[in-house]
Formats: sequence, C-alpha cells, structure tokens
Amino acid sequence: MSPTPNSYGSWVSPVTAEALAGAQIGFGGLHNFDSRLHWTENVPAAGGAVGVFRLCASGEATRVVPDGANVRTRVHEYGGAPYALVADIVYYVELTDQRLYRLKPGGTPEPLTPAGFRYADFTPRVAPDGSVTALVCVREDHSDPAEVRNTLVSIPLPTGGAGEVLYSDSDFVAHPRISPDGKQLAFITWNHPHMPWDATEVRLAELGERGAGAVRTIAGGEGESVLEPAWDADGTLYFISDRSGFWNLYAWRGETAQVVWPRAADFAYPLWQLGQASYALLGNGRAVTRFCEGGIDKLALIDLGRGTGRVLDLPYVRYALLTRIDDHHVAALAGSAREPDAIVRINVDTGQTHVLRQAGRALLDPDEVSIAMPIDFPSAGGRTAHAFYYAPVNSRFRAPQDELPPLLTLVHGGPTVQASPGYSSAVQFWTSRGFAVVDVNYGGSSGFGRAYRQELEGNWGVVDVEDVIAAARYLVRTGRVDPKRTAIRGGSAGGYTVLVALSTSDAFCAGADYFGISDMTALARDTHKFESRYIDSLIGPLPQAQAIYDSRSPLNHLDGFKVPLIVFQGADDPVVPPNQSERIVEALRARGAPVAYLLYPGESHGFRKPETVISSLQAELSFYGQVFGFVPADRLPPLIIENIKPSAGR
Repeated sequence: MSPTPNSYGSWVSPVTAEALAGAQIGFGGLHNFDSRLHWTENVPAAGGAVGVFRLCASGEATRVVPDGANVRTRVHEYGGAPYALVADIVYYVELTDQRLYRLKPGGTPEPLTPAGFRYADFTPRVAPDGSVTALVCVREDHSDPAEVRNTLVSIPLPTGGAGEVLYSDSDFVAHPRISPDGKQLAFITWNHPHMPWDATEVRLAELGERGAGAVRTIAGGEGESVLEPAWDADGTLYFISDRSGFWNLYAWRGETAQVVWPRAADFAYPLWQLGQASYALLGNGRAVTRFCEGGIDKLALIDLGRGTGRVLDLPYVRYALLTRIDDHHVAALAGSAREPDAIVRINVDTGQTHVLRQAGRALLDPDEVSIAMPIDFPSAGGRTAHAFYYAPVNSRFRAPQDELPPLLTLVHGGPTVQASPGYSSAVQFWTSRGFAVVDVNYGGSSGFGRAYRQELEGNWGVVDVEDVIAAARYLVRTGRVDPKRTAIRGGSAGGYTVLVALSTSDAFCAGADYFGISDMTALARDTHKFESRYIDSLIGPLPQAQAIYDSRSPLNHLDGFKVPLIVFQGADDPVVPPNQSERIVEALRARGAPVAYLLYPGESHGFRKPETVISSLQAELSFYGQVFGFVPADRLPPLIIENIKPSAGR
C-alpha cells in the first residue's frame, strides 16, 4: 500500500496521548529479597500511584502492598529506595504521611514511625543469631521546616519509633551499607554547597550495641565524587569514584583504594534518587557493571581479582538497578532502541536474556520506531557537544517533496542528567506524526566524564543554551529540518534553558516550558534543602553573584520573547514552585506576547496522573499546529494561545 501524501505534523499516529499515558509505567527499587525479585511500579490506572511488586515462580507479578498504598518517599524531594523486605514482612514509606509502615502477610499496614520525618534507603541490621533487629536508613527530619536535618538512623524492630541517630555530622547522607560481619557501617556524605556529583566522601563507622562510633573517611573529598558503596562477601568494600575524571569502580581492602577496571567511561549516574545500583557483586569474585561511553550504556562482567573485564553483547543501550540473582545471573532495568524498558534477567556467562516485566506495551511495530542517531556538532568556544537525532518515521505517510519536517529540540532536566538513545514513547509521539527530534546532551550532562559535567559550572544559562542552539542550527545547516518551524521543549532545569534560549536568541520559532525556572533569585530562596545551594556552583553564591542571577533570569529579558510560548506547571511542585511559571506568564501577558498556560492541581515536580499527561501532550500538539500552520490528525481539545496573530509562524 502506497504511503498517503500528507504534511509533516499531520500524520496519523497510533501513539496517542491516551495510549502514551496508559503506557507510562516506571520501575524502581529492584531488589532480590530471599531469592525473589521485588520492585516498585507506578500504576497509571491508579492515578500514577506506586506499588511494590513481586515476581512469582509462575513468572507473574503480584502486588504486595494494598491497592490504596502509594509507596514513595520524599527524601531530597526526588525520593528513591522507599521500601525493604525482611523475610515476608514489607516495610514501606507511604507518600501521604511519609511514615514507615510494616505489612505482614495477610495483615494490614501498621505505622512504625511518627509524623514529621521522611525515610529512605534501608538496610537491615542482622544479629549474630540471624535475626533482623533494626533497619538502618536515611532520615530527613521535617519537624522544624525551617531547619531540615538529614541523618542516618537505626529503627528498632519490631517496636519502631523515630529512630536512633547513628550519624548526623554532615548536611546529607546516603547509601548506608553494613559489612558482612555486622561490625562496620559504610555510607557517603556531602555538605553544602556541593551536590553528590561534585564532592562526596565514603565513611566508615564502627557498629556496636550502643550504636555507631569511630567514624573515619576512606575516600572522596573536594574535587571527587564517590558513590554506591557495597560490601562483598570477603569483606572488601567497593565504591565508584571519579578521581580519574570518570566514575570507575574501586576496591578498598583496608589500606588504600585501587581502581578495578580502569576505563574512560562513566560507571554511575548522578545521585538524584537514592538507591541507585550501577553494579552488582556476584559473590564469587566477579561483578557486573554498567558503563556509559558516548552516551550509550554497555554492560561488562569483571573479574575483581585480576582486574579484567568482558563487555557483554546485549541488545540494550541503557541499564539501571542492577541486582544479583545468583552466581551467574543478574536482573536489571534495561532499555533497547525499539521497545519499552523492561526488567530483564541476564545470564552473565552466556549473554542470554529473558524479559521478566515490560514497562507497558509497545505502541509501534519495531520497524515503525525512529532509532536514535548519535551526532556530535560544533558549539560556541570551539567546544563539541553531543545529541541523539530522531528522523520522522511513519510508513503510512509521506510528506510533499519540497517540505522539510519541523524540529523539536529536547532539553533534559537536572541539568546534570543525560539523554539516552533508549526507546521513549514520548519521543515516538512526535516522530510518528512527522516531527524530527533532537535530544541534546549539552555541556553539563553526565555520561561523558567529570570535565564535560563541569562545563556548566558558573555557566548555567550559557553553555546549555549555546549547545541547544548549536544542535538546532546544525540540523538546519545540514538540510534535515525546516528553519521556520523549530521548537524547543524542556522541563525543570530544561524548562529554564527553554526560557533563556527563547529570550536571548532567534534560533527557535516556538517553545514549551514544563515547570521551568524564570527567576533565579526566587528559586534560590524558595527551593528545598537538597538543591538550595546547587546554584552556587552553576551560577555563583549569593549575594556576591546577584548581578549574574539577575542577568540570567528570563524574567528580566521579557523584550527577548518574540515567539509563542506554552507553559505547563504542577500546582503542588516543591522543587520549582508555581510562582516561577506564573510570574513569567503574567509578565508576557502584560506585554501582549503570545503565551498559553496550563496549571494542574495535585501535580508535583513531573506529571504522574494519566489525565495530566494526556492534557499536556494534546495541548502541546495543538500549540505547534497553530504556530507552525499544520492540522493535527488527532481530535484535540480547544487551546487558546493568548495574543497570537493569525499568521504567526506560518
């Protein structure tokens, strides 16, 4: 059947907003408890609530917490590691009150901790007789909202309580892990103004009947980020450090730390969420680790004693949440280029894989998926930046011969995270309608070493903006996209880049800002503890850098907004409060600039409710159709763009 002629943007796609919202299942917290895999999974039908699931012997997944439970911790606001299992007892943090609950088989949830505290990142403390006497974890004390305190605590079992403080001498703590003999506690710490990808320390504390004592630092410090300590059965402590310029795996055997398998690649992600697991110790002198080269993940099997490694030949391009199953198998969250993420069982000796649980159904046939093409391109100051380019793909349609596709430039958040070439229904939503998409790993992104990550230090709002502009202009220059239909889209830190790019350049013809930052000074004043000093490194400390804050705040560059902007915001966002969006929208309205604004009650930082995902995608598609002059094939609710001229962008 011959393709139907139709303009880019107007193609009919099976990736509808409704299908995408129903397919957006996210996995987390993958663990092997008592030889059974467990994980967290959001349930779109339950409004995005998160449950704990278990893999049964039959291969089916069953929910092990009540249907009404929402298992999410708000430690650092971004959460992570919200549950643990001890035998058949599930301990989990409930989103609504942040208390730790105990759930026995066949029972009802019992609260173990008082209100006013948040908990995450649990590790059991085992007595010599094998019984579990406590849960050691991160506690965030919000009993005084003006002075949030982060500590390591031990919650006694079965009685519960607020927790006995084991360590409280740093602004932040993470990754508490107890040695096999139960005598030492390893953990990482960091202090303001640093973030965990800037400067952290691995510390050891002696554990005794009366708690923790004799704390010492064994790795890390200024200019070094150390992450993910883990004890092997022989008492060796492993961790990841970027002292070489890349996050690599190191072994500490009581004297000094030695790199295990040196490589110019990043073996870890920035610690935005607690509980990340970038490697798994097999317990037989081997480990499996993910590493990232050129923005693409690979998996390697390492001989820990010899320091040799073998890259596994697997059909995936991103990995996370590695966990040991047995001496020869691991489970991981893996993403391929053509199918949604999945929890996968991997035989590390043969390379055989088996999908255990997929993150929703594939919305496209594999041949209809637009595959990421890595591109490197020149940017300002002689720098080279990186991105993944997706061409429009839909075999049922072809565009007129003289037409080029509109371009959607994606700006990831963080700003220290990274764009991945793994399958994304959100990307395919656009490519299957006839958009070209470029997902930019601008300077400051992870996955390319510490030096690339540090390019944003003091330069937020400069380097990121230069690189997204350079990506768009590179694709225009190489004849792949329509220069009169270029859009930019981003959320949070990416939303900030969108606003700066629109207010300081003419590279884009439209923009979509999801809960982005418009006023840097207000953000420094209003945001939560975890990120309250982040801008010190990205821009500079206050009040010394006040002039730079002012110059890099889009709210102070209203004259620069010449093209239509659509803004999306969660009403309950504690990370980027609604006033950041409301102030820029109100100012643009007052100036008669073309703008649309959608505020979603009950949504936080990142949209979880299916109805919100549907509404925002449909509104964004309608927005581009109006601005770029095409008629979407979808039946869309009306969207009013204030102050838009009938001929704008057409």
